Amino acid sequence: MQQNQYALHETVDLHEMAVFKTTSLTKSKTMQMLVSDPELKQLMQQDVKMTTRQLEEIQQLLSKANV
Repeated sequence: MQQNQYALHETVDLHEMAVFKTTSLTKSKTMQMLVSDPELKQLMQQDVKMTTRQLEEIQQLLSKANV
């Protein structure tokens, strides 16, 4: 069984991306409640779904990191 090993800076980069994505997700979810334009609301909902998937992928990568 081969385990992925990431350099420390790669792991830190993944953590930074996760923080950014989490902040973006929180903002999109919060702002959806204030938006009245249906098109903008739909875009924000798509962003929430995409960002959630991206965070899951980042979490999978971080779980494989040896740090």
